Formats: sequence, C-alpha cells, structure tokens
Amino acid sequence: MGKEAELIVQGNDKELWQRCCGFIDLSLEDFMGIQERLLLEQLELLKKCKLGRSIMRGAKPRNVAEFRSQIPLTTYANYEPFLLTKNERALPAKPLFWQHTSGRSGEYSFKWAPVTARQFDEISALLFGCLAFACCKERGEIGYKWRDTFLYALAPPPYTTGALIHHAPHEVFAFLPPIKAAENMSFEERVQLGFELALGEGLDLFFAMSSILVAIGERFSQKNDGINIRPLLGRPRVLLRLLKGLIKSKLARRDILPRDIWSLKGLVSTGSDGAVFRERVKEMWGRYPLDVYAGTEGVIMATQTWDYQGLTFVPQINFFEFIPEEESLRLKADPDYEPETVLLNEVKAGEKYELVITSFHGMPFVRYRLGDMVRITSLRNEKLDIDIPQMEFYGRVDDIIDVAGFTRLTEKVIWQAIENTKIPYREWTLRKELRDRPVLHLYLELKENGRVTSDEVAGAVHEQLVKLDPPYADLEAFIGLRPLEVTLLPQNAFRGYMIKQQAAGADLAHLKPPHINPSDSMIECLVKGVEEVPVSVETEREPEAVESR
Repeated sequence: MGKEAELIVQGNDKELWQRCCGFIDLSLEDFMGIQERLLLEQLELLKKCKLGRSIMRGAKPRNVAEFRSQIPLTTYANYEPFLLTKNERALPAKPLFWQHTSGRSGEYSFKWAPVTARQFDEISALLFGCLAFACCKERGEIGYKWRDTFLYALAPPPYTTGALIHHAPHEVFAFLPPIKAAENMSFEERVQLGFELALGEGLDLFFAMSSILVAIGERFSQKNDGINIRPLLGRPRVLLRLLKGLIKSKLARRDILPRDIWSLKGLVSTGSDGAVFRERVKEMWGRYPLDVYAGTEGVIMATQTWDYQGLTFVPQINFFEFIPEEESLRLKADPDYEPETVLLNEVKAGEKYELVITSFHGMPFVRYRLGDMVRITSLRNEKLDIDIPQMEFYGRVDDIIDVAGFTRLTEKVIWQAIENTKIPYREWTLRKELRDRPVLHLYLELKENGRVTSDEVAGAVHEQLVKLDPPYADLEAFIGLRPLEVTLLPQNAFRGYMIKQQAAGADLAHLKPPHINPSDSMIECLVKGVEEVPVSVETEREPEAVESR
C-alpha cells in the first residue's frame, strides 16, 4: 500500500492534501527553483545513457542557460530508435512499465513511452491530488474516502490512463467493475457491467475523457428510456434508485440522465475537446468535470483546481519551456530555424505558446515539442491565491488533427483514404469543426463524372479511414462517434479560389487552400464558388500537388 493510500485509510486529510495538492501554495520563485533542481538531476542521468548522448549531441550543459542554448529541440522522430524498440538499456533509468497512445497515422501505430518508478511516485500523488480538486469546495478538503465507488471507463493498458490506474494503489477505491476483470472485457462490456453494479452500489467518482463522458451519458439515457421494472422487483436497492431517477426525469419532462440516478462526489476529465463538452457533461452528470492537461509524453502537466477555471502547471514532472506563437509559426515555415523560448516566469497573460517539455526522474524526453499550443489565461489565480501562471489548451500547431483524444490524423492518411475510395475528385480540404461534438468536415470538389452524394462520399471515406487508422476505428467502437461530414463543392471551386488569389497578388505557396484546417474565409470562397473560369486555367490538379502525396 502506497503512502497516499495509508493516509486515506487513516483519514489524515491534512497530510494527504499537503502531499498531493501542496504545489498550488508554491510561490513562482519556489516553483522555478524546483524546476531547476530537478532539471540538473535529470541532466546527470542523460549524460550517462545512450539516448541522452544522442539527443544532446555531446553537449554537457552545467546549468539551465547552457541547457537551453546547447541542446536542440526534439520531436518523437528523435526517440523512435529507442522507444519504438523499447530499448531499456539506452534509457536514463529503467522503466517500471510502458504506455502508449496513438501515433501519426500512416507512419507508426503508437507512440511508446516508459514510466519510471520515481516518476510514478510523483504521478500517483498527483492523481490523488486531481481527484481532491474535483471533490473539494475549499483548500484542504478531501472529499473522497476509502472504498468510494469508481466507474471504470478507461482504455485498458498499455493506453496511458489504463496503465496509470493499473499500477496505482487502486485498492483505495471500489472500481466498478474490478480492474482485473475490467481489463479482460471490451469497452462496451465494462461500461455495461459498471452501470449495473453502480445501480446497486452507488457511484461516487468517475474519470474519463470528455468525449467518453458525453457518449456514456447519451447511451445511458437511450438504454434506460422505457425501463421495464418487473425484472428488478427482486433487487429493491436497484429498483429504488431507478424509480427515484425516473421520477426526477418525468418531473423535468425529459429523458432520464445519469445525474437523476447518482450524485457524484467528483468527476475528472482529460482530452483536448474538454471545453467543447463542458456544459453537456454538467447537464448529464450534474457537475462540471475537472479538466486535467495530460499526455503520454508529459503525463500530468497541469490541472484545474476547485474553481474549474484556468489550469495550474505542475512543477515536479517536467521542465517547461514556451515557444512564443510568432516563433512557432516561423519554425513551422522553416524547420531549420532555432526559435527562442521563454520560461514560466517569463510568459505573458493572453499570449499563446507552443509547449516544450523536458522529462524529470529518468524519463527520456529532452526539449521535446509536444505539438500543443497553450494560452496563458492569467499570471496567477487571484480568486484562490495561486501564484502560478494559469493556462488553457488552445490547439495543435502542426498538420495533425486530434479527434476526441482517440486519434491524430495526418494529411497523408486522409488523402490516402480519399484516393482509396476511387471516387473521381478534383481537390479537397478538411478541417476540424467544434459544435456539440467534434466534426471532421471534408470539403470535396468532384470531377464532372462524379455521380455520388455527400452521404455516399462520407461513408466511403469513413470506411477507408477505419482500415488505415485503427485508433480512428475506436471512435465508433468506444464512443459511437462517426465524426466525418462531407460538403460537395460546386464545380471549379478550387480553380476559382486560385484565380482570386492570383488577382490579389498571392505568391505560389498561397494559391491553393491547405489540405488541413483552412480558414473561414477560404471555406466561404470555396463554398460560394465562381460562375465562370477562363479556359486557359489548367483543369487538373497541379503536378506539384500530385507529387506531394
């Protein structure tokens, strides 16, 4: 039993809070002191291992300034030879276990990352800390207790959430269904059994991606519409709970919702679409989810507190650097450019930054570009007196489209899926649109002989994406989401856009809309189309566009 579990059993809330949540009371100066101390410890580990020597290219920085000036920025490609092969002998420290998440579709199926024993000790404390923030109403309050019920709706190991819970002291809570049994079930089976158990035993806590919270809530309402109570007559606790929920829903003149059945103590969510689903989660579950900024490489990097506003950075897992938005855009245009970074005590409120992390505690990542853009919402939380800059997730900085936290699609795999349908088309562009759910909106111009409807195109492209990208297939299997929507553009839409750009004096690189994430003005121009196009304009796609595939 871990230290946190012992404190929970003892009911020692004061020490538990200090151990798991005390970082929010740090001054910014103390926060930066922890960052520097742990970074210097990590550098000593990196100097002694093959991965570290490869990444640092022989440099041996002695302080933070030398580290930032001598070590280049990295991406996952720098770590593939070590991590995809799980070469533990090359790492700074021996892993306790490995975890993965979806990789770049069409390149590698998963991004593997190790978790060391020392790092997991810190992560474990933070997991209990995030749960405390989700349950409390004021500083120092621990709103959960030993053997509270916890719905298991996480992806199984080695996905990050499942891997962390599997190795955490999960005996603290009564998981529904029990973890060992749940990991051998499909997602549908786990959720179904979990709900059945929760009807009898109650439900206190829930941790899932935002998209899953919504999907499960919707399925619950659909499944329990028109409940036949006759089979439940022999289970009075279940019957009573359901009858109370049905009465609440009928009085409100709506379908039954999870909040009619259970009153949760705490709800924790992850996922880049958290802000989109925030209100829908509250409507279904009766409370806002506590948003945690997390990922495979950086694990837990920031978390909301009990005011459910900005996220507070966590000092003890990663060293943080920030590439200002202008520098990030310049780097995107010129991969050889070396951008300037700032530290947490140098960021400005309202500004956007690309986040760069360096792992602590023997983890492998060094000046690693996560590919995430964050916005600093304020330099401190005045309401709760937290002297640490607050942030929110803003979006991705590269050509990857993140869908509900399950998959990241690249231009290459989307293009391949369209090609594989054999539907005759001229050109396409696609972007992620956020409504009440994430939508992949494909704007496609057919050739004159393309006799298909938008629904037929959507079905065909969806089918190919399922084949090409297994995590994309999980969207429908896990949460019932088919995110693809198609708009068929008028004939000559892309040629008309090019003519407009030429007339405006645009250079060659900006004659066509990008394939990924075009702007509102670009879409407006394409959808509107043109009435006439000069005969001299080439009617097929440009050779360089074809070759770029």
